[in-house]
Amino acid sequence: MPQGDYIDLWRKRHGYRLDHFERLRKRQARSGKRQAHFAKKVSGIRAKLFHQKRFREKAAMKKTLSVHQEKVTKQAVNKEKPGAVPPYLMDRKGVERAKVLSNMIKQKRKEKAGKWQVPLPKVRPMAETEIFKVLKSGKRQHKSWKRMVTKATFVGEGFTRKPPKYERFVRPMALRFKKAHVTHPELKSTFCLPILGVKKNPQSPLYTQLGVITKGTIIEVNVSELGLVTPTGKVVWGKYAQVTNNPENDGCINAVLLV
Repeated sequence: MPQGDYIDLWRKRHGYRLDHFERLRKRQARSGKRQAHFAKKVSGIRAKLFHQKRFREKAAMKKTLSVHQEKVTKQAVNKEKPGAVPPYLMDRKGVERAKVLSNMIKQKRKEKAGKWQVPLPKVRPMAETEIFKVLKSGKRQHKSWKRMVTKATFVGEGFTRKPPKYERFVRPMALRFKKAHVTHPELKSTFCLPILGVKKNPQSPLYTQLGVITKGTIIEVNVSELGLVTPTGKVVWGKYAQVTNNPENDGCINAVLLV
């Protein structure tokens, strides 16, 4: 028996560690971060080879996804032909093949890409000075690393502020919102719905992380009270909406539901 097979021999005799598969799952989950760290650090010919390999892997992954996401459906077609039909063809039906991409998969793909058909496709870019106000701190007010958010924000239900000594971004209570006036474009009616979270702020990923809501931001709202259902009959809990006004000026959030 080869010398290096002692691990396999041990496993054959005694089995795996109790937490082997859990550790393996965690290692695989971390592999993306490890790979990203390596991609940032690597340089020269190694970087070139690494990026070529990643490009091939991504292309293969996209191909696999496209294969799985397109399903072929058979549809019976009644085509009446002139003249009598022989007895052996009486119970046969013409079948047409159609490629269908289910709405749910389309929606998931859009969410992953962060692309939606939105009412406001373009918004005015905002400078950092417009969104953040510099707060002076320290014994003699010389330190200026703190920032106060001057736009509307959403912070979630169980939010607790950090101690003032460590809090870099201050989100004032007066500018925190929990509900939005959401208009359904097909029903032509407006509902006051609770906000579940900020999905994407077009200005910056930092603003998305902080929950800053500006004009053009995609927010997630709770639509369970509207009674919307999926094709499988499940009640839709959350749906995305785009903010169409400047909340800090109007004192409320107006949005249009993305359907």
